[in-house]
Amino acid sequence: MAAKANTKQKAAVKTTANIDERPVDRYFREYEDAHQDRVNKIIHYICIPTLAFSLFGLIWAIPFPHLGFLGAYNGYFNWASFVIAIAIYYYLKLSPIISYFILFILLGFSYGIMELVTWQQTGGPVMWLLCVSAFIPSASALLIGNSREPQFAANGLNIKSLAVAPVYLLNQLLNKLRIKN
Repeated sequence: MAAKANTKQKAAVKTTANIDERPVDRYFREYEDAHQDRVNKIIHYICIPTLAFSLFGLIWAIPFPHLGFLGAYNGYFNWASFVIAIAIYYYLKLSPIISYFILFILLGFSYGIMELVTWQQTGGPVMWLLCVSAFIPSASALLIGNSREPQFAANGLNIKSLAVAPVYLLNQLLNKLRIKN
């Protein structure tokens, strides 16, 4: 009888902890629970940043209409600008510290994409083609890695995890640096 009461108390404490938990912490916990395989974790550390950069570049490459009032800045304002705004808003609601770091990362991605565009204009390879050639192996490796997880077979692809994966990796780095989010 005492064991049964103790179990109920533990369940109540666990429920209370889950109610007080921030949404971002719940997302991280769910993401971590779904990614337990060591090989899959290594694949994620390599492929998530590569996938995010290549996807950002592909969005950047979508033609954007010429807007006269932007003047010389027409090449810098594009569909990726909207992605930056939406991502910062979404992550700001989850954790302000993480949103600041994501902003700097996306600005770094923007710089890298602009360098690829400059290289393209001087006779280098086409920027979007470089992004596709990084996107396909990264996405393939992530799918292979996720197929090693027992929960992946049950749940399949989860769109929410696409938004959580980059910030989960960033959170891991911030934890190692002892920066509280």
